[in-house]
Amino acid sequence: EDPSSSTSTQNSVAPDLPGFYYDPEKNRYFRLLPGHNNHNPLTKDSIQHKAMECKRLRLLEEEEKQTKTTRAGLNSSVLLQRRQLGLLSSTSYCRLVHELKVNCMQRRKIEIHSPDSSVAGTNNFKIIVADVACERIFTVNDVEHGGCKYGIINLSGLGKESLTVEMYDNLYFTNRKVNSVCWASLTHPDSHVLYPFKKAELSFSKLCLMGIAETPGCASLLPASLFSSTNPGDRPGMLCSFKISTAWSCAWCLNPQADNCFSTGLTRRVLVTNVVTGHRQTFGTSSDVLAQQFATQTPVLYNGCRSGEIFSIDVRQRNRKGQSWKATRLFHGSAVTSIHLMEAEHYLMAADMAGKIKLWDLRTAKCVKQYKGHHNEYALLPLHVNEEEGLLTAVGQDCYTRIWSLQDAHLLRTIPSPHPSSKDAIPSVVFSSRLGGSRGVPGLLMAVKQDLYHFSYN
Repeated sequence: EDPSSSTSTQNSVAPDLPGFYYDPEKNRYFRLLPGHNNHNPLTKDSIQHKAMECKRLRLLEEEEKQTKTTRAGLNSSVLLQRRQLGLLSSTSYCRLVHELKVNCMQRRKIEIHSPDSSVAGTNNFKIIVADVACERIFTVNDVEHGGCKYGIINLSGLGKESLTVEMYDNLYFTNRKVNSVCWASLTHPDSHVLYPFKKAELSFSKLCLMGIAETPGCASLLPASLFSSTNPGDRPGMLCSFKISTAWSCAWCLNPQADNCFSTGLTRRVLVTNVVTGHRQTFGTSSDVLAQQFATQTPVLYNGCRSGEIFSIDVRQRNRKGQSWKATRLFHGSAVTSIHLMEAEHYLMAADMAGKIKLWDLRTAKCVKQYKGHHNEYALLPLHVNEEEGLLTAVGQDCYTRIWSLQDAHLLRTIPSPHPSSKDAIPSVVFSSRLGGSRGVPGLLMAVKQDLYHFSYN
């Protein structure tokens, strides 16, 4: 049973009656009162929230007992025996071993240390993004009175028995909301952090990620050396900031043919900027661009739109009026929230606001696999693909973290959030087999509310 689904047991036992709620425990109907009454103890929202919370607590108990298995009949002794008999290739053996390790991951809370005792654990995590080596994690935290603050977590402490990490905050706070973050390699690999943001609203609804069209904002390039334990007077200031309209997404180009360039997905257009020369190139679109990624083998930018369209742009060409510059074109039935270009750059993974996750073959422009179980209705939620381990990870709007096998799209594990599900408690995760660097520890990092958890391999 999918933990994100509504009371399917209720539907199978008794039919829904307008204005009534069926309690399967008491085996009777109860009248529902109008939901606008704050003192009403029985509304559809409260009933649904109670049912989801019961399922979350039940799953947490199962997590502690480790009662689930990744695949029926799959264990380490069977895998080793099949490998020794030559029934499994080394690639398949390693992939299945990773699946077993994922199934055995156990949650442990991490204590965050900081040179400033007032920094750690004071604000809710919103976004965490790891660098290429998985040695550092850039964090975006919500500030109580609106806006965000930034920090970098050093993961070298994960290899120690105490499971502690160090967090460094910068001196800058902003009254703007961050929509997207990516690492940028300007002077050396992962030397800067790129993030576009929009002006903060006075009040937030469940659609706060959508923002208001044409709201003033900017894209900033922040040196990672700003977050260091050295003398604060020696820290560099913000390298550059570009004024733009509301940006939904950003991407940094690592191809030498478009050196020092980054892209921002705006309202009905794409803006490619050179941070050294300041030269800009604009490509008009028919919809808001919510997800972006550059290819590394060619200077091609892939874009996912609110309309459900995915298209590519060769940034070497000039955008002339009346000229068709879109190359590859794919279509989802809902707004595309995240895209990931696979290592060989023949396949593209994409997720949308209908909860669909599809693997596209760029050579034939056809969907070859679909990963089921993801839940999303309106949020900009990222995908995390680990090709070396053969795993796909995504956090749903229902606050469950799901891990699939890239090979056959099998759902390997569903991890409930340690906190009750809510719109402001959607976890942000990082998965790697080398957290903390080449000699680091494998596993999953989960940031939710003010806490950081490590799901380590057994």
